[in-house]
Amino acid sequence: MILSVPQKSIDSPPILFKIAPGMTEFVDIEAAATRLQDVIVETPLLASSDLDRVVGGQVLLKPECLQRTGSFKLRGAYNLMSQLTPDQAACGVVAWSSGNHAQGVAAAGGLLGIKTIIVMPDDAPQAKIANTRRLGGEVVLYDRYSGDRQAIASGIAAENGAVLVPSYEDKKIIAGQGTVGLEIMPQSAAMGLTPEQVIICCGGGGLSAGSAIAIKAISPQTDVYLVEPVEFDDTLRSMQSGRRMRNDPSARSICDALQTETPGEMTFAINQELASGVLTVTDDQVADAMRFVFQHLKLVIEPGGAVALAAVLAGKIETRDKVTAVVLSGGNVDAELFAAIQAGA
Repeated sequence: MILSVPQKSIDSPPILFKIAPGMTEFVDIEAAATRLQDVIVETPLLASSDLDRVVGGQVLLKPECLQRTGSFKLRGAYNLMSQLTPDQAACGVVAWSSGNHAQGVAAAGGLLGIKTIIVMPDDAPQAKIANTRRLGGEVVLYDRYSGDRQAIASGIAAENGAVLVPSYEDKKIIAGQGTVGLEIMPQSAAMGLTPEQVIICCGGGGLSAGSAIAIKAISPQTDVYLVEPVEFDDTLRSMQSGRRMRNDPSARSICDALQTETPGEMTFAINQELASGVLTVTDDQVADAMRFVFQHLKLVIEPGGAVALAAVLAGKIETRDKVTAVVLSGGNVDAELFAAIQAGA
């Protein structure tokens, strides 16, 4: 269907964008925000004069590394799991994740009294595995380069009669993640600013898709750009070809949180319609961004959480004389890797 986007404190006429039947809509994101009100942290928008000076414009950072569980993932997991029926909740849930969604699912399970089992790669950051267990999740490890995590999770769910909680390919997950974008716009307005562009990391595409819906509903003229590791540029190639593309199984990156095989069907449809473009960054550029934000803002962000800032610092997008919002999506990084990156190793 064609959705006329509601206006929120702007005078420009509405734009039209296509939302397929059954897909996430702005009202779903507003409802998710209500469910999450007493559950998540409304992370702030931060400014840095040092960063502004480097890029020649105003940059507003949305540090989801300060979120409960250290990333935005609790938003989507709780939004979905809080809507399970009592019978579904009694059977528990199963998820698959490289670590951030795992922690979000485990934390939501603890808050809601739901048993959680999460399939995780055996080379995931140990901090993510340990924290998932600490939050009450049962962890099942697999080899990410030879195993099929979704097949493993589906088998466990079938054995237990449990509900699958995907990391991005679900309307309720997308709506929960979209509350990040929903927060950015009024927060920036309270500062007397409207971002001309918002830069968001992209793995499976749930955060970018949900946030794009919210951002475009409130401010149609604001551009949304996605950022991927250069070795995991499936969304960029999918945008170019018009169909979902897969990553090379031999690809490697320090951005463990963004190593998805292919964009989600739902998320790609939304991002294809609403995103203004896709940028890519190298691991070295990611490391530079991690060092910059630690030095100048004293924030710890993980590699996957740094790609959007890396794109800005590397000049992948024009920021001079513009207002740019950047999502720092997570901060769950092993101490050893973080120390090595800070040391320039």
